[in-house]
Amino acid sequence: MAVSAFRGTRLPLFHHSQFPIARTVSGRSKKMIGSRNSKGFVLSAQYSQTQDLFTSRLQNRIENLPKLVEDIVQTSINTGPRGAIRLVQGVQAFVGVGGEWLNDLSKSTRVSGGLSSELQLGLLSPLYLRKLFERMGATYIKLGQFIASAPTFFPPEYVKEFQNCFDKAPPVPFEEIRKILQEELGRPIDSVYEYVDPTPIASASIAQVHGARLIGSQEDVVIKVLKPGIEDFLVADLNFIYVVARIFEFLSPEFSRTSLVGIVKDIRESMLEEVDFNKEAQNIDSFKRYLETMGLTGQATAPRVYKHCSSRRVLTMERLYGVPLTDLDSIRSLVSSPENSLITALNVWFGSLLACESFHADVHAGNLWLLRDGRIGFLDFGIVGRISPKTWAAMEVFLASIATEEYESMASALIQMGATNTDVNAKAFARDLEKMFSSIQELDTEIVVATARGTNSDTTAVAANVVVDERQMNALFLDLVRVSESYGLKFPREFALLMKQLLYFDRYTRLLAPNLNMLQDQRISIVSNRRMNQ
Repeated sequence: MAVSAFRGTRLPLFHHSQFPIARTVSGRSKKMIGSRNSKGFVLSAQYSQTQDLFTSRLQNRIENLPKLVEDIVQTSINTGPRGAIRLVQGVQAFVGVGGEWLNDLSKSTRVSGGLSSELQLGLLSPLYLRKLFERMGATYIKLGQFIASAPTFFPPEYVKEFQNCFDKAPPVPFEEIRKILQEELGRPIDSVYEYVDPTPIASASIAQVHGARLIGSQEDVVIKVLKPGIEDFLVADLNFIYVVARIFEFLSPEFSRTSLVGIVKDIRESMLEEVDFNKEAQNIDSFKRYLETMGLTGQATAPRVYKHCSSRRVLTMERLYGVPLTDLDSIRSLVSSPENSLITALNVWFGSLLACESFHADVHAGNLWLLRDGRIGFLDFGIVGRISPKTWAAMEVFLASIATEEYESMASALIQMGATNTDVNAKAFARDLEKMFSSIQELDTEIVVATARGTNSDTTAVAANVVVDERQMNALFLDLVRVSESYGLKFPREFALLMKQLLYFDRYTRLLAPNLNMLQDQRISIVSNRRMNQ
């Protein structure tokens, strides 16, 4: 590449005007000799500059090598022997998915001469990489979900494929759960809980939830238990991914421009927070303090955390009873105005964006309920977000422009929010945004309504609901990111989290209050939250 870059360059020293052509034979001879010499000098200059570039890159790599080695050694020490176990399991998963690819390759070759792009890419293709992640277990399933929900970071074909990487797993036998409870509590579970239901309410890749009743107070609770061995595997897997990212950036400086290591660090931080139930307890306490400070405890709540029977791997919480915001029939049996309940949920969540230390960043139907007492219940604070004043200031303009359909203002807000090294054509960007947002009106809502029925099957119904929401919400947000990236814009992850929650609320609005415009209705406070905080 370096040679071709110089090939079209003419050095001023050898401009043709400095070599007039004489009319004598000897002059022609001299001219020809001069021409040959100039080419030699140009090639020499090209070689010299290419060599300098290579030397500079080599010098940079040599200077960065000690830091790379230090990172790898320290990460290996932190990983310990569990890394060897995961290596064996990784090889087994790799061989298994590799066998699937070879089998598919053989079939495709027999049927037709050409190969699909999936087969050509092999295990690096979205399909086979997703299968590999699923075989690798909990960490990689969560990583797949991160990819599916972060279209600002990953190519669209991978984001779409990893929509199929759902967080579901077979339950752990209750005897193993009992053992973890006893280890974490430091005493027999019978001295803490009067009763623990051995059948789990839910089982995901990282944690399992059981219903229980506290001894003495007789309060109904739910116990969230980290599955055995998950944390060790998580640390080993994330350390391995970090080392690979560091090596990639070292070998190919182009990766540093994509912030690969920064993305991996963000993934590692968010996933480690999710398996530390002390962090989740802090998130819940922070949200409850926000409700108390703002005088909102009569309108919304989050489950109380019982500190005496909670730890890093066990979280005991108040059991809240209610229905998801997509169960319209049940909501009507609890309150006279579903619209007012939705407005309450919107105001509480918008208010938390800056008035609370963090905001709930996963308000799908399984985590946002209307409780039996009419309040809004915010559940599961494993995923939270924190928004910078700069992003929120641009976000306010963005939301206002959606409501008024002023696409030039929308484009300006997105340009202000995103990072770019190029000059963006704001008018063309606005036209493309207008085309894209017209598709929002075509979103289907009937699927969501049909899934949440019956009081004895809330868990199953909510799970089905989440699957539908995730796919449609991410597809729409992916369109927004794709249009923006075509103009060179890259958004912070907090923008992706905010947009995803707004799209969830858009679905609830279409179901519970079809005539409500949540961005224009005077009963809903959006802009005032930032001013109040200032």
